[in-house]
Amino acid sequence: MTPDEPETIDARGHRCPVPTLKLRRHLAQQPAGARVVLLADDPMAQIDVPHFCNQNNYFLRSVEVVADGWRFEICCAD
Repeated sequence: MTPDEPETIDARGHRCPVPTLKLRRHLAQQPAGARVVLLADDPMAQIDVPHFCNQNNYFLRSVEVVADGWRFEICCAD
């Protein structure tokens, strides 16, 4: 991983609310401006992750459909 690449949290195989809880724990330890990628295959993540970001002052940079679920890129607010 290079300094420009975001860290990845692999929450595939976990069901709600585990992907969002993993994301919350990880983001709490990150400095402002840090980027994190969450991989999830629970369909509820499509609802939970954007809601979590909106409620907790994180910026959801992108959501991509990938072969085995979704890839969310989140940025810690400055």
